[in-house]
Amino acid sequence: MSLFFEITHRDPNSRARAGVIHTAHGDIETPAFMAVATQATVKALSPDDLASIGLQLLIANTYHLALRPGAEQIAELGGLHEFMNWKHVLMTDSGGFQVFSLGTAIRDGVGKIADIFPEEQSAAKRIKPKRLARSGGAPLCKIDDAGVTFRSHLDGTLMRLDPERSLHIQHQLGADFVVAFDECTSPLDSHAYTHTALQRTHRWAERSLAQHARTKRDYQSLFGIVQGGAYRDLREESARVIGGLPFDGLCIGGSLGKSKKEMHAILDWTIPLLPDAKPRHLLGIGELQDIAEGVARGIDLFDCAAPTRWARNGALIVSRAIAENPERRLNISNARYTRDRSPADPTCDCYTCQNFSRAYLHHLHRAKELIYYRLASLHNLRMMTRFVREVRAQIIANSA
Repeated sequence: MSLFFEITHRDPNSRARAGVIHTAHGDIETPAFMAVATQATVKALSPDDLASIGLQLLIANTYHLALRPGAEQIAELGGLHEFMNWKHVLMTDSGGFQVFSLGTAIRDGVGKIADIFPEEQSAAKRIKPKRLARSGGAPLCKIDDAGVTFRSHLDGTLMRLDPERSLHIQHQLGADFVVAFDECTSPLDSHAYTHTALQRTHRWAERSLAQHARTKRDYQSLFGIVQGGAYRDLREESARVIGGLPFDGLCIGGSLGKSKKEMHAILDWTIPLLPDAKPRHLLGIGELQDIAEGVARGIDLFDCAAPTRWARNGALIVSRAIAENPERRLNISNARYTRDRSPADPTCDCYTCQNFSRAYLHHLHRAKELIYYRLASLHNLRMMTRFVREVRAQIIANSA
């Protein structure tokens, strides 16, 4: 069976809704947050760890898995679910984000999607763009109307992705939700270029649908992607075009502006034009406040690598009452925690908080002990799942 989306509750004062996505690998209660399993794993965590904290689905990376170990090999080994021993729902992206991260991101010196809001960062906190050593600062992909040619960041070999190849790879991987191939543009791209890329993305959407019909497995569902950068006319055009095609679900992706305010405006332009009955996924966004704002505007699914990246870097998500900053994160490397017997968050029910103190986590992080990465990541992802469930409960309560 492919997905069936059931909206069960609506908030009377916003576009927020709670629902259930029924799939062959289980039901997803929405709103939901998915962890990022780029290489068929969430860094430092086992599938049992992930299931124990209430994660309902993961998203893996088509480009990276096609390079290593290869989609054919994963298919021979039973598909991605069996390969990584994940018995729940899986999503794969299309490789379209790599069109940005290996292309214009290098050309323009723009960071990943979590770092594209320069107006939200102080000069001291801005992250300098990372250059891939093998590229020498030159883009690693070339776009034409038929598709994209990548130069592998691993060994420099050429790889070709187009709508047909992307969907074929995703069908081989066997994820429940697969995504149409698109061109993800830079926040620095002009209106003219963004419009050209948008037309290409819409043509690729049609080709993705055709390939999906040819090679999908019975349980697989296809999501389209709304693009258009931070330009209102292009976002509205894309919402109408992609929303009018027979996709099972819809993603909102690409450049989301230079500030959170611009991102909210993009959602306000886009979501009212999308079909109400299909689940909506905001790609690459997953900070707590972003989730709250996205849900209020009608988003159902979120993914983001930030919570596990924060964990590895010593930033633990905590309740608002004990947070050190508006982002609700505690810096466990701070010397104040050297003798602190408290758990990371006294309200948290995760394995880490039930068994270990801030003092111990502080020691592990400072000593760079590997177990720290598991304990911190487990905690941060548990805080994410708890937060989203609380948001869902509020929607249900307000609709009663």
